[in-house]
Amino acid sequence: MSCRPGRESGRLASHVWPGQATVAGSPTTAAQTAASSHSLRYFYTAVLEPSQGLPQFVQVGYVDSEPITHYDSSTRRKRPAAPWMEKVGEDDAQYWERGTQKLHKTEQMLRENLATLQKYYNQKGGLHTLQWMYGCELESDGSKGGYMQFGYDGSDYLNLDKEHLRWTAADATAQISKVKLEAEPAIAQRSKAYLEEECVEWLQRYLDYGKETLLRTESPEVKVTCHKSSTEDVETLICRAHGFYPKEIEAAWTRDGESCEHETFRSRVAPNPDGTYYISLYTDVEPEERGRYRCRVAHAGLSQPLVLAWEGPAGNVWIIVGAVAGALVLLLVVAIIIIIMSK
Repeated sequence: MSCRPGRESGRLASHVWPGQATVAGSPTTAAQTAASSHSLRYFYTAVLEPSQGLPQFVQVGYVDSEPITHYDSSTRRKRPAAPWMEKVGEDDAQYWERGTQKLHKTEQMLRENLATLQKYYNQKGGLHTLQWMYGCELESDGSKGGYMQFGYDGSDYLNLDKEHLRWTAADATAQISKVKLEAEPAIAQRSKAYLEEECVEWLQRYLDYGKETLLRTESPEVKVTCHKSSTEDVETLICRAHGFYPKEIEAAWTRDGESCEHETFRSRVAPNPDGTYYISLYTDVEPEERGRYRCRVAHAGLSQPLVLAWEGPAGNVWIIVGAVAGALVLLLVVAIIIIIMSK
């Protein structure tokens, strides 16, 4: 399988089974990243016999969780998916056209690869998909990472082991592609070089262009609630942090100041529709012990960590407010009656 990405569009190799990789020039960079990790990822999907309205080929590029580029077989044009990406084309007049032409070739190659896979699996027809995914990460400490993988019909097919320059096949059929790729070790070598160097350079460039969006900080709003079980003599304390950016956050339950991670169930950090993130942490406690627990949250948008305890059900507050208001109304009615009767 051909799989060498090149420059910002993610170029495949020039042949299909297997490919001959080529090296493209690297961009210069001027970005200064914030003290958090960032990623550049590309997702390609080729579809055989798609349903009505579904393109046969789609490519989307992301920086962190924000789409930055889009291409599909309907428009056959690489286009910006974020407003700040327009600046890239302003500085490089051929950027979008160059990316479009490369994606024309990529589309053709992946569709041919998909047809070949259908034969490998002895499939006569129907809806089938081939996905190609790769990307790189730049951590806050300067370390770099990257990955490349292929999927067929929603399952793993091939993964690049870039440290050992080998391909991992998910099943016996994928072994056919593995053998062909490993017959040309330069493909894995150049893919590794792209993921660890050129991809990171493009990531830094995009971070510079989109710094007002990508390098911003939004502090989390944190709320602690308590859920009482109707069947067990325990309570569940829930700590929810939401509306924060960037994605990196430290959140934990503590008991008497000590971490109780082994007693904590946590959701993954997930995106909100507005581009921020949220996370929830749960821990079961005995009712008489709940006062010993605190939720501690640290984030780049906070000057210092937040430490919160459960402060009791909000419903009790409104009961008290209602009782006070009722007493005041009663006093007012009595006062009016006294005034009327005294006349």
